[in-house]
Amino acid sequence: MDFAYDARTEELRERLLGFMDEHVHPAEPVAEEQRAAQDSLWATVPVQEELKATARKLGLWNLFLPDTEYGAGLSNLQYAPLAEITGRSPQLAPTALNCAAPDTGNMELLAQFGSAEQKKRWLEPLLAGEIRSAFAMTEPEVASSDATNIATRIRREGDQYVISGRKWYISGAMHPDCEIFIVMGKTDPDGEDVRRQQSMVLVPRATPGVEVRRAMSVYGYEDHYHGGHAEVVFDDVRVPVANLVGEEGGGFAIAQARLGPGRIHHCMRLIGMAERAIELMCRRALDRTAFGKPLARQGVVHEWIADARVQVEQLRLLVLKTAWLMDTVGNRGAHTEIQAIKIATPRAVVRIIDDAVQLHGAGGVSQDFPLAHLWASARTLRLADGPDEVHQRSLARRELRRYGA
Repeated sequence: MDFAYDARTEELRERLLGFMDEHVHPAEPVAEEQRAAQDSLWATVPVQEELKATARKLGLWNLFLPDTEYGAGLSNLQYAPLAEITGRSPQLAPTALNCAAPDTGNMELLAQFGSAEQKKRWLEPLLAGEIRSAFAMTEPEVASSDATNIATRIRREGDQYVISGRKWYISGAMHPDCEIFIVMGKTDPDGEDVRRQQSMVLVPRATPGVEVRRAMSVYGYEDHYHGGHAEVVFDDVRVPVANLVGEEGGGFAIAQARLGPGRIHHCMRLIGMAERAIELMCRRALDRTAFGKPLARQGVVHEWIADARVQVEQLRLLVLKTAWLMDTVGNRGAHTEIQAIKIATPRAVVRIIDDAVQLHGAGGVSQDFPLAHLWASARTLRLADGPDEVHQRSLARRELRRYGA
C-alpha cells in the first residue's frame, strides 16, 4: 500500500490550499453578513456564487466524480486529501467546488444508474451547478436505520407511478434551486425478499402533490448554506414510469452503491474539520493566559492537543487505506474498512472539537468561532448514512463469521 500523493494530487492540493487561503476563509464572515441581510433564509449568498465562479476558473470543479466523462476522473485515493482540505470550511468550500452532499451522491447515482434521458435532463445541470437536488429516503414514522422499514409507497398505474409518503431530514430540499428529488419507496411491499421491495424514482419538485412542509434544524442549526433539511410530503404524486431509476426492486442496492462513496467523503471532510479545530485550539492556547501562565503551558491542554494529533493521524491512514481499497478491489471489497471509518471518524472528531470548544470557553459555543457548528455537523454524522450501531452490528457479524464453524 502506497499512500504517497501523486503529482496530480499534489498540484491540486497546492491549488486548493491557495483557493482556501485567498478566497474561502476570507469569505466566511462575508457570507454570514450577506445571509443576515437578505430576505430569503435559503437563497445562495452572492459570495458563494463568486467562490463557485473562481473555483471553476481554477479547475477545482466536480473533483469528487471519478467518471472522466462527467467529473475530474480522480481516484478515491487522489480525492481524499482534497476533500479533507474542504472540510476546514464545510459550509462554503464543498459547495464552491460543486462537491457538496447531497448533490454529489445524486450525481454519482445518476451517472451510474440513470438513463440517457435522465442524465440529459438532471445530471448535466447538476454537474454545471445550475440546479440543486435532494435524496428522499429517511422517514419519521419508522426506524430508518433499517432501510427495509421504509413506508413510502410507489404504485404503478398504467404509464405512471403514484408516490405517497412522508420524509424528513431531506437535505437540500429547502434551497430554492432544488428542482429534483430522488425518492425511495416500496413498489413491492409484500415481496418475499425485503431487499427487493424498494425502488427509486425521480420526482421534480414542481410536481403536484409535493409539499415541502418545514425546515428541520440540527442542534438548532438550519444549515442554510447546504439548502437546509426538510420534511417533505408526497401526496399521490404522479410521475411517468420513465422516471424510474434503474429497475423495479433495485432501490436498496442503488442506495448502498450511493452511500458507500458518500460515507468516505464525509470521513475525509471530517478530518479537515478536526484539523481546523486543532489549529484553533493551538492558537487559542498560545493567546490566552489563566492562573498566571499561558493555556499552552497547562498540562491538560497538552493532553488535548497531543491526543488530537495522534487520532487525526490514525484516522487519516485508515481513510487512505479505505480509499485505496475502494480503488483496487471495489466498494464491496472495502466494506469492512468503510464501516470502520464511519464508526471511528465521527466519534473521534466530535471529541477533538469538543476539547477545542472547552479550551475556548464561552467563545467555543458562540457564533464568533466555527466550533459549535463544526461540533453539530460532526455529531450528526454519527447518524447520517447509517448510525454507528448499524455499522457495528454488520462489522461484528462479519468478523464473527471468520471464526464460525
